[in-house]
Amino acid sequence: MVALKQLAETSGGNISDETLFRLIAEDLETQGYSIRHGALPDDIANALFLYQQDLNANKYAKAGIGRGNDFLKNKFVRTDEICWITGESEAGRMWVDWSSKLQRFLNQKLFLGLFSFESHFAHYPPGAYYKRHYDAFRGETNRVLSVVTYLNPSWGQNDGGELVIYQDEHDHEGVKVAPAFGTIVVFLSEEFPHEVLPATRDRYSVAGWFRVNTSINNNIDPPR
Repeated sequence: MVALKQLAETSGGNISDETLFRLIAEDLETQGYSIRHGALPDDIANALFLYQQDLNANKYAKAGIGRGNDFLKNKFVRTDEICWITGESEAGRMWVDWSSKLQRFLNQKLFLGLFSFESHFAHYPPGAYYKRHYDAFRGETNRVLSVVTYLNPSWGQNDGGELVIYQDEHDHEGVKVAPAFGTIVVFLSEEFPHEVLPATRDRYSVAGWFRVNTSINNNIDPPR
């Protein structure tokens, strides 16, 4: 696996989708991850931000580990709360449509076989965290690509809440990414352990995963 770079590359502000997708694909091909600051199109970032700010507290559920019958809440591992994006809202549709375009581009460019996409809003109250983990276990071939975008205007250096991406299980330094508004992080789900550090203020984001089709016989995966 290619070693992590010490500094994240920047996008230089909003650019065309095709240019952004090409840059993400090049990053994934050369190093397995991509960090693009302020790259999410402004209209989508603003729509997601406003929608998330209007979400009622009862729309959120305590996050856990696994899914279906394997779902488990574990406060030692994570203390955030989530709300799944169904595409029913205008903001959700904009995000899903943009993600679909990214999916098609990456499939054409990198032949990843991405089949479906799932995502949720995430809220980390002050002090909340997500301990070091993988988004997918090697060999299970479910989640292939992780995508995170941040919805936190005016995020300061002392606010904390960084995403830390590690090269492997032996890496204890990692690369830190501040959850600043519009920043996009994409990485191979099986390759990079990562964690979310506690913040001193409310921290908002959208996390998503591209999955491949691993249906066998009558077992549909991903579920529809």
